[in-house]
Formats: sequence, C-alpha cells, structure tokens
Amino acid sequence: MIEIRKREYLIEMYNLLYNHFGPQGWWPAETPFEVMVGAILTQNTAWTNVEKCIKNLKEKGFLSPKKLYNLPTDKLSELIRPSGYFKIKAQRLKEFIRFIFKEYKGDIDKMLKEDGLILREKLLGIKGIGEETADSILLYAANKPFFVVDTYTKRICSRHRLIDGDVSYKDLQRLFTENLDLDIYLYKEFHALIVKTGKLFCKKEPECKDCPLKIQKITNQSRFFS
Repeated sequence: MIEIRKREYLIEMYNLLYNHFGPQGWWPAETPFEVMVGAILTQNTAWTNVEKCIKNLKEKGFLSPKKLYNLPTDKLSELIRPSGYFKIKAQRLKEFIRFIFKEYKGDIDKMLKEDGLILREKLLGIKGIGEETADSILLYAANKPFFVVDTYTKRICSRHRLIDGDVSYKDLQRLFTENLDLDIYLYKEFHALIVKTGKLFCKKEPECKDCPLKIQKITNQSRFFS
C-alpha cells in the first residue's frame, strides 16, 4: 500500500470509529501521576481491575510519589492485588518511584517538562517498563506526541492489511506518526478508539457483523491497496 493510501485509510478509519463511538476522553485520571500508576498497573489486566487498585490507593492516601516511596512493598502489593501479578507490579511501581526521586527529586512537574525523547529513553531503562507503558505515560500524562501501540492496534492493522506479517513496535508506531498530523488529541482519541474496537469487535475471534470498520463501510478498498 503506498503511503498516501495509508494516510487516507487511517483518517477514514479514525472518522468511522469516532462517529460510531464518540470521544473517549482517555486516560481517565485526576492527575498525571495517577495516569503513570495506572499505565504500570494495566499491564496484562482489565482496566476495571486497575480502577479497584487506584481506588484502594486513594482511600488509603497513598496515591502520591512520596507516600508510595515510603510505603513498604508488601503493603503496596496488597493494595494493588486486584491488578493481578501484584507482587511483580508492586516491585515495578517501586522501581518507577525510585526513578522519579533519583532523576527529578520526586517532582512530577519537573519530570513532565523533560524532553520527550530523553524521557522515553529514561523510562525504558526502568525494569518492567516497555515501549507501550512508556508511550502511555508520555502521551497521556506528559502530553507528548508518542502514539501508543498495543495488541489491538496490531490486530486491527493486520486484518485491514495496513501491515504485513510480524512488524516491530517501532514500525507499527511509525505507520501512525508518519501518516497522521502531529496532534496529541488525535493520538489519544485514535488509540482509545482502537482499544474500544478491539475489545468489542476485533477480538481473537473477530465479530465483524456490527463493527464500525466492517469492510463494506470502508471506502472502496481498491482505492487503498496497490
């Protein structure tokens, strides 16, 4: 597929999803730090489980860098038990908190002002934080233009023949960043809409009948494929 066709296809895909689902307003959080904690906790679990963990941390008064820094790991594990793999995630959260204090003296605002590419490299150096988690923090907490790629992104793009075979995270991310305007709102909404579509329709066993991206709804495919 030539690049201009990819761009047209992605824009039309976004419009179809947006018109069907409406604005998602993702990431649901009261503070940038809450986004960061949620991005780590949501690894390999449903968002409903993350919400339970966030609620636990808020009710106990621990949802701040300083409070989490001083909170024993075993107590943190219990508070985030609903997320699954809670002992591992507690260790990852503690590593992340230590990073904030080591690099930014616990100052979230200072962290968010860091250059995006530099911050991304630093985040990827933290044990347990991969590209998807790092980009989620960058896009949704720091409002920096890094498109988030996940399993749903890969599945949908593969089924709509936007990618071939097993592409890397970097290459799949480039598909969006090179064919869309550099727009943080667009990046947030598009990623959230892809997740919504993946959960409801583009599952491991696809349920295409009522999907807003059903092939008949996409403008004449012959225009988009070389």
